[in-house]
Amino acid sequence: MTQRIGSPWAVAAATLVVALSAASVARAAVPLINTFGGPRGFGTRCLSPNDDGSSARIDLTPYFPAGLHFFSATHTSAYVNTNGNITFSGAEPIYTPDAFPVAARPMIAAYWADVDLRPLVDGDCRGLGAYTSEPGDGPCENPSSNGAWWYLERGRWVITWDQVGYYSCHLNRRMSFQMIITEATSGCGVAPGDFDVEFRFERCEWTTGDASGGSGGFGGFAAQVGFDAGDSVNYVEIPGSRTGSIHTICCEDSNVGEPGIWRWQIRSGTIICPDAGNPCTVPGAVGVCAEGRTQCVAADVICVGNVAPSAERCDALDNDCDGAVDEDDGLCAPFEICDHGVCRTVCSEFGCPPGQICGDDGRCIDAECVGVVCDEGLRCVDGVCVGACDGVVCPWDRVCVAGNCVDLCAVMVCDECSTCTHGICETRCDWEPCPPGEICQADGRCLPESCLSVTCEPGFHCEGGACVDNCLGAVCPAGYECRTGECVPVTAGPDADADGDGDADPGADADADPGADADADPETAGDARPDSWVPPPADTDDGLGCSCRAASAPVRSPAAAAFLALACLGLVLRRRR
Repeated sequence: MTQRIGSPWAVAAATLVVALSAASVARAAVPLINTFGGPRGFGTRCLSPNDDGSSARIDLTPYFPAGLHFFSATHTSAYVNTNGNITFSGAEPIYTPDAFPVAARPMIAAYWADVDLRPLVDGDCRGLGAYTSEPGDGPCENPSSNGAWWYLERGRWVITWDQVGYYSCHLNRRMSFQMIITEATSGCGVAPGDFDVEFRFERCEWTTGDASGGSGGFGGFAAQVGFDAGDSVNYVEIPGSRTGSIHTICCEDSNVGEPGIWRWQIRSGTIICPDAGNPCTVPGAVGVCAEGRTQCVAADVICVGNVAPSAERCDALDNDCDGAVDEDDGLCAPFEICDHGVCRTVCSEFGCPPGQICGDDGRCIDAECVGVVCDEGLRCVDGVCVGACDGVVCPWDRVCVAGNCVDLCAVMVCDECSTCTHGICETRCDWEPCPPGEICQADGRCLPESCLSVTCEPGFHCEGGACVDNCLGAVCPAGYECRTGECVPVTAGPDADADGDGDADPGADADADPGADADADPETAGDARPDSWVPPPADTDDGLGCSCRAASAPVRSPAAAAFLALACLGLVLRRRR
């Protein structure tokens, strides 16, 4: 089993080996736990000042009577190694991290790199020196920093590397991190020997020792983070291991949504999938199709896209996932052009819609958006850069993703202990009791007692014993309307524009009262134009066959006149991005 876990940023970072400067350090707002006594609060047992050393063999049976079931073996003893890891088959002196998997070396590596616990005294490194055949020879000297500590109690083992430097005796950069092993005693599928592992990173400032090809704490063979079965086959690692970004990933990323914290569950020897649902980037995908969520597939974690390609819309997004934004024709009403996610009309003698002015390019623009430049994926509305989901209220049990209201549970795959609710994998009620007033159902979800005997039609759900329309209160994205509990594209019908005229042409609105239109016209719905604005009327008397005023009609600017002339000649306007 090869498992790679992480967020989209971490996955991208895994492909990069970067040269880092003195400013390239990372700190997470995750404090190390220091309530275990001793001079530093990390316990009373520590490694002596050394380079590449280890503890003596630690008997785990008083603390974990069933041992630790790790991959295919159950271990009753272990070693704390200076270089940021623990091992089970023996002490580990190797300072340059090997790529997982490695034979005959079962290991849990919080941050396997060339740690140096020796102090620098009068320009010389002082300590026990290199690893010997008898680990644990030296006494704990209670270091105030640059120490490796551990604490054991029934069902818990905490190992702390406190402000440690790197080889050779460099203390200009430090790493502070912790490994916490906790016996699993209850929950879904728990068996003797099962345990949980947490890595905590408080300070992350270097990746590599001098003897591993590094210089100034970076370069060469950087740190490895994860789990190795020691069978040359099975392993789990944090993406970005052995790259120049691993220190930043450890402190600023997470697999549980808390920067600097990484958690795993080991059940029957297997490292199972962490909580699914974290944002990720789908490898090889572009546009809105690149946005995804982590999913559990067997014991692995993969990134699955939230939405499929759809018709291009004028919203500053690549809806059809072809690598281009707002590029298709017909995204806006006649005589409009899609400009940075907003449909803009040409200026005319009728002026611009209320709140808009004629821009230098001859098109109407929101007066408050003049001079506003939005980031990629955003558009300006009322002077504010907004995203495709801003202002959207999806129907019940739907989530807005890239301007689409979607059912994330339709693509979410949770582990056997969880069930998907509102797009999130939550513990099944078989293992976590329902709150008062709710009953656990066979699908693992809780249901209010008042809804037990209620059956609702499609597009409705039960609340308080009554069926409620899923569309109640919904505000769908522009160009969409809520029907049967879903946001679907607005379609023209016998009277689609709600003007009392049974024509099927949404552009043929002939309302006498320009303020009476409820904006049900799919050509104008959601385009930020009040329906009280009257567009230039069609004039076909000249036989040109185009819906524009004659060239002699007054216009707001020369650019607008040129635009109208081009429109009448049948030229195609390109979309600007």
